[in-house]
Amino acid sequence: MISGTIHFYKSGIVDNIRAMRMQEVLMGITNENVVGFDKVGYQRKIPVVSSFAEFLAEDAISTTTDDSVGRLGLTENPLDIALAEKGYFQILTKNGIKLTRDGRFKMNKNGEILSLDGGKVLTDNGQPLVLPIVPEKLEDINIDLNGVVRVLNNKTRKFELAGTLSVVTQDGMAVLQPNVRQGYNEYSNVNLQTEFMQAMPYPKTFEANRQLYTIQNSNLQRAISSLSNG
Repeated sequence: MISGTIHFYKSGIVDNIRAMRMQEVLMGITNENVVGFDKVGYQRKIPVVSSFAEFLAEDAISTTTDDSVGRLGLTENPLDIALAEKGYFQILTKNGIKLTRDGRFKMNKNGEILSLDGGKVLTDNGQPLVLPIVPEKLEDINIDLNGVVRVLNNKTRKFELAGTLSVVTQDGMAVLQPNVRQGYNEYSNVNLQTEFMQAMPYPKTFEANRQLYTIQNSNLQRAISSLSNG
C-alpha cells in the first residue's frame, strides 16, 4: 500500500496575507489625511514602516506627524487665531493639558477664553487666559504677532493687558516668535495631489499579493483533492 503526504510550505500564503494587510493600513492612513484636508488644525500623518515588516505586517507600521504650517484662511473673527510658525496652543482640559493648532476660540460671560470644546486656553505663565474686562464686542480684543492679548477699556479708551498665549513645541518648549495671526484659521497641511500620488501603488500591490494568494491557495486545494482521490 502506497501512502502520500503533502508538505505544505505556508510562508508564501502567510506573506501574501501580511502584505495585503500592510497595504490596507497604509491606504487607511492616506484616507485619514484626505478626510482631514479641510479640518482646522489637522496635521498630516506620515506612515513609517519599521524593519522586519515581512514578519510583523501591520504592526511594523507607525505614524509620525508632519508639523509644517498649513493653509491660512481669513475669517475676520477676532477669536479665530492661527499660527504661521510651527508650534501648538496649550489647552487645559479635564484630562490634562492638550496641544492643538486649532485656534477657533470663544469667550464665556466671565471673560475666559476657551477652545471650542470648553478647554481653557493657557497663557505663557501656565494660567488660564481671562480678560480683565469683558468687552462689549469681540473687535475690542487685540492679539499681536507674539500672542500678547489686550482688551480695550471703553471707559479709559486704553488697552489693558490680559496675558500672552502659550505657544510651545511638541516637547513643551516655548516658541518665542509664534507669528500669531488674529482673524485667521489654519487648515490642514495636507496636499491632496501628494496623497493621491503616494496612494497609487497601494491598490496595485494589494492586488498582486491577492492574486498570488489565490494561486497558491488554489494549488494547495488541487493537491489535497488529488491526494484524497488517489
